[in-house]
Amino acid sequence: MTQDLTTAADTRPDGPAPWRPTRTVAVVLAGGTGSRVGLGIPKQLLKIAGKPIIEHTITVFEAAPEIDEIIVLMAPGHVEAAQQIVDRAGFRKVSRVLAGGDTRNATTRLALDALGPDDCNVLFHDAVRPLLSGRIVRECVNALWSYAAVDVAIPSADTIIRVDADDCITDIPVRAQLRRGQTPQAFRSPTIREAYRLAAADPDFHATDDCGVVLRYLPEVPIKVIEGADENIKVTHPVDVHLADKLFQLAAAQAPRLTDERAYTEELTGRTIVVFGGSYGIGARLAELAQGYGAQVFSVGRSTTGTYVERPEDVEKALREAFDATGRIDHVVVTAGILETGALAEMPESTIEQMLQVNFVAPVTIARLALPYLRQTKGQLLLYTSSSYTRGRARYALYSATKAALVNLTQALSDEWSEFGVRVNCVNPERTATPMRTRAFGDEPEHTLLAAETVAQASLDVLLSNLTGQVVDVRRAGA
Repeated sequence: MTQDLTTAADTRPDGPAPWRPTRTVAVVLAGGTGSRVGLGIPKQLLKIAGKPIIEHTITVFEAAPEIDEIIVLMAPGHVEAAQQIVDRAGFRKVSRVLAGGDTRNATTRLALDALGPDDCNVLFHDAVRPLLSGRIVRECVNALWSYAAVDVAIPSADTIIRVDADDCITDIPVRAQLRRGQTPQAFRSPTIREAYRLAAADPDFHATDDCGVVLRYLPEVPIKVIEGADENIKVTHPVDVHLADKLFQLAAAQAPRLTDERAYTEELTGRTIVVFGGSYGIGARLAELAQGYGAQVFSVGRSTTGTYVERPEDVEKALREAFDATGRIDHVVVTAGILETGALAEMPESTIEQMLQVNFVAPVTIARLALPYLRQTKGQLLLYTSSSYTRGRARYALYSATKAALVNLTQALSDEWSEFGVRVNCVNPERTATPMRTRAFGDEPEHTLLAAETVAQASLDVLLSNLTGQVVDVRRAGA
């Protein structure tokens, strides 16, 4: 660390002054043009999992309690597009969206100018690493209390070779000593400023990252390495877009719990919730829970109200009756489903048709008919998937396939409906003790199953959150 300790020798403290930053700033570096992706627009503006890549990235820092401010450095000519994303998402920590430079190092210099003169922590992160975790952000910031420079890296799973101009091997370094660098890279601002000041005087200056600048020009400064994550990939090539999209699909969000019972009552009193499939199981428990907190719940189902979700006229009637009674619909929940097991080739046509209609066509119909009501309240549609959505399983292929379709529907509609302020999420519960599961698999050990009440509580938390386009896992404690 370099600090200005210009006090007289007899008054200088025994050690360096303790580090006291005024704030912690995340700088999102989005200056790339995406030429290697080959899609004609900057790669950070490509959509994955229903949102632009840069929006996913900013969201991580927005949610991180360690971050006080976010500055975005965008590719020249696309600043307005980035600003629109920031405004639409309502990011409160983003203070500025600025044009980046011609190179990574030039963009860093612009960011340092934007920070101002105060001593602060600064994290530089590639905008096209949208799968950054809160854990990495937290550990980087914590490390800055002890180190002036911090990098993020993961061990190399591959053997690394060094070659000459003819592509012949000249060396095979010891893999245990090698790491693959990621971002963010974090610094105490005086350190990175000094490194770039020295670099500016070097006519041969060139570095591919900011830690490299510190390593070259301030070799006495230790650079602490924080463990990264395999999923913290950089979207650089076309295949990376598909990989990131799949990783987002498999990643599970968590809905925050409210502080106490009174908070739930304050949030839910006066809201209207329509639950399709509320006759029993998760839907019934959710309806009971929400009613207990003061919500007006209209729970409909085949066995209780004679509502068949596969019939558009039944769906429209249920929605209209709820709206006529309360003047609003805030949330629409679809827990209705059919689980029939057996080999697909041996399954009766009538069973196939019913499963497709109830498990997929019905949620599509409900979504279409519910949108006009949800637009008025900027409400939420909540769907349900199954752990089988990630990989189809023998003897319930149709169930797995329809549950995978609901995940895709969730992510697509969250994008389509974002302009209306309507949120769409999907709950993915572990095996749950419901009558539907008992009919399909018989009695199972109670300790291996989630209680329907647990899933209902998690569902309520999702409804009260700002999440959208997310698959929210619900697991047994300790599982």
